[in-house]
Amino acid sequence: MSENVSRRKMLSLLGLGAALGFTLSGVLEPLEAEAQEAAPAAAAPAKATGTHGMQRRSARRTTRHQRRHTRRTGQPAAPAATAAPKQ
Repeated sequence: MSENVSRRKMLSLLGLGAALGFTLSGVLEPLEAEAQEAAPAAAAPAKATGTHGMQRRSARRTTRHQRRHTRRTGQPAAPAATAAPKQ
């Protein structure tokens, strides 16, 4: 009844299992959801966007860039010039 499984048999079983898994993963994958349309701009709050933490981080980054600019050039940085996000 109990038969020793050779390395070759085990490797072939493992390969078949992997192939079957990859094949079924494509079939069983959920369908792509359609994107929802954005809410009208009137419904959005007039205040700055983002969470409180994101706003704090942005303020810290702006301050850090202004200090760095002042240190490098000796002139204070204009807030509008350093507040632009990098892309």
